[in-house]
Amino acid sequence: MNSQQQDTYLNDWTKRQELAEQMLPMIGKLYRDRGIVVKIYGRTLINCSTIDLLKAHRFVKQYDPEGLSIHNSFPVLQQIMEMDLSPMRLDLGKLTSGYLKEAYKDESLSDYLHRKLESVRDGKGALKLQEPQDVVLYGFGRIGRLLARLLIERTGSGNKMRLRAIVVRKGKGHDIEKRASLLRRDSVHGPFNGTIHTMDDANAIIANGNFIQVIYADSPDSIDYTEYGIDNALVVDNTGKWRDEEELGLHLKARGVSRVLLTAPGKGEVPNVVYGVNHDGIGPDRRIVSAASCTTNAIVPVLKVMNDEFGIQHGHVETVHSYTNDQNLIDNYHPGSRRGRSAALNMVLTETGAAKAVAKALPELKGKLTGNAIRVPTPNVSLAVLNLSLDRETSKEEINAYLRDIALDSPLQEQIDYTASTEVVSSDLVGSRHAGIIDSASTLVNGDKCVLYVWYDNEFGYSCQVIRVMQEMVGIRFPQLP
Repeated sequence: MNSQQQDTYLNDWTKRQELAEQMLPMIGKLYRDRGIVVKIYGRTLINCSTIDLLKAHRFVKQYDPEGLSIHNSFPVLQQIMEMDLSPMRLDLGKLTSGYLKEAYKDESLSDYLHRKLESVRDGKGALKLQEPQDVVLYGFGRIGRLLARLLIERTGSGNKMRLRAIVVRKGKGHDIEKRASLLRRDSVHGPFNGTIHTMDDANAIIANGNFIQVIYADSPDSIDYTEYGIDNALVVDNTGKWRDEEELGLHLKARGVSRVLLTAPGKGEVPNVVYGVNHDGIGPDRRIVSAASCTTNAIVPVLKVMNDEFGIQHGHVETVHSYTNDQNLIDNYHPGSRRGRSAALNMVLTETGAAKAVAKALPELKGKLTGNAIRVPTPNVSLAVLNLSLDRETSKEEINAYLRDIALDSPLQEQIDYTASTEVVSSDLVGSRHAGIIDSASTLVNGDKCVLYVWYDNEFGYSCQVIRVMQEMVGIRFPQLP
C-alpha cells in the first residue's frame, strides 16, 4: 500500500470523527431539551464519546453486511433537529437504513422522516405522566447505586422520575461522604459520569444537580417522607430483606408512599414482573411489585420467544453466576450450603430459584424447567445455559436467524441482544443495557434439542430492567420508532 492510499484511510477516519463530534451536541440537546433518546440498532448514544458513536455505527455490521455510514446518519440527525417531536426512543440507525433501502424513489429525506415519525410529531404521543414522580431508593448497595446512576443520567425534559432520597442505616464515621464516594467510584462500572458533592448540614448528596436526601432509618414504616417534601413516592426496596406482601407492606405505612418495587424475587402473592414479557399486568391497583431476579430477567424473554416459535417440552437452566455480596470473601460461617467458602477462590455449586420463578412470568412453562447455579470468581456478568427440548426439529441457522431478528426488530429488542462474535468474553459485556445477550456462535442444535448461551450483566442490565418496570408503574411509556 502506497502513502496516498494510507492517507485516504486516515482522511476518511478524520472526516468521520469530525462528523461524530458535530453529532454529539445534537444528541445531547435532543435528550435534555426534548426527552428523545437516540440509539443506533439498540445501542443508546446518551453520554457517549466520539469513539463510542463511531463504534455504534460499526456495530451495525452484525445485523447488516452493508453496515451504516456516519456520512448517511449525519444528515438524518440534522433533519430530526428541525422537527417538533415528542419524547421517545428513536433509533437513528434503523431510520437511516430504512431511508436508504425502503424510501420511495421520489421521496425526499424530509418527507420520509415526516412520514415515519408522524405519530410523535407536533405534540402527538406525549407522555401521560405530566408531573415528576418522586422516587426513593430504600437501600444503597450494588443495585441501589446503579439505579441512582441511571435515574440521574435520565435527568432531562422527558424524564418524569426524580430521585428524591435514599434510605440507609447510619454507619460510623463520615457516612454521607463514604456513600457519595461509592456512588462516585465503582470497581466494576467505572467512575460516575458527572460531579458529586455532599451537604453534611442537610444530610444530602448533590449529583449532577440532583438533590438527594439521605434518610437514616431501621424500618420502612418509621419514616415520614412528607417531612422532606416527598409525596406519592415510588419506593424501590433493593435490600432484599423484605420479600412478601406483608413485609413489603411496611413501606406503605410510611407517609408519602404510594407504591413499592422490590429488586429481588417476590414471595407469596407478590407478582414477579419481567419487563417486556408480563409488565402489562401491572395495574394501578397493584401497589407492591417485584422485578424478579437478574437471572429470571435474562432467561424469561429468550424462553418466551423460543416457546412461541418452537415450543418447549422441557429444559434445564444452568447459571454460571458471578459472586455476590451474600458470599464470603474468605472461608467463614454461612447459613447456606457451600456459600461459606471463599467466593474469590472457588467455583461454588449452589441453588437458584430462577427456573421456578419463570412460571410466575410464563405460566405455560410451569413444571417444565429445572435449574442450578455455579458461582464463579468474577465480580460481574453471568451466563445462563439453556438446555431445551423443543416441539419440532430445527437447525442452528434457523434458531440464530430467528433470535437475531427478535433482537433487531421486535417488542423484546430492549431485552434480548445478539452477538455473532467468536471472541466475546464476560468482561466485554459489562454495562450492557439488555436483560440478556444471545451468544449465537455457541448455539448447539441436534434435531429437536438445543443449547443456548445467554450472557447478562447481572448488575447493570438488571438495573435497566428495573428502571423499565418503574416507568411502567408510574405511567411513563415512550414510543419506540421506527
